[in-house]
Amino acid sequence: MLRAQRVLLNVPVTVYRVLRYDYVPDVLEKRPAFRPAHLDYIAKYKEKGMVRMGGALDPASDGAMIILKADKADAEKFAKEDPYVVNGLVTKWSLQDWNVVVEA
Repeated sequence: MLRAQRVLLNVPVTVYRVLRYDYVPDVLEKRPAFRPAHLDYIAKYKEKGMVRMGGALDPASDGAMIILKADKADAEKFAKEDPYVVNGLVTKWSLQDWNVVVEA
């Protein structure tokens, strides 16, 4: 289980996972067929508190980022089961910890 906070140099740090997607070159043409399933999938995990924010980069063909509040195993499972990944719109995905010291 992910610890909600770490302490680095006496400063409380909230740990998030940054999920990055690289898309196929023609993602804008292929995306409409899978977008409703992808957005429903995201919404389900947002309701659970796991997805904190996300969206495509600008331009959208450059990929996307999703900020997750999850342990590594759950974040990997989320990525592997995303309809965009399952249906081949994502060519590569990666996860990286993000140690947040200031939140809104």
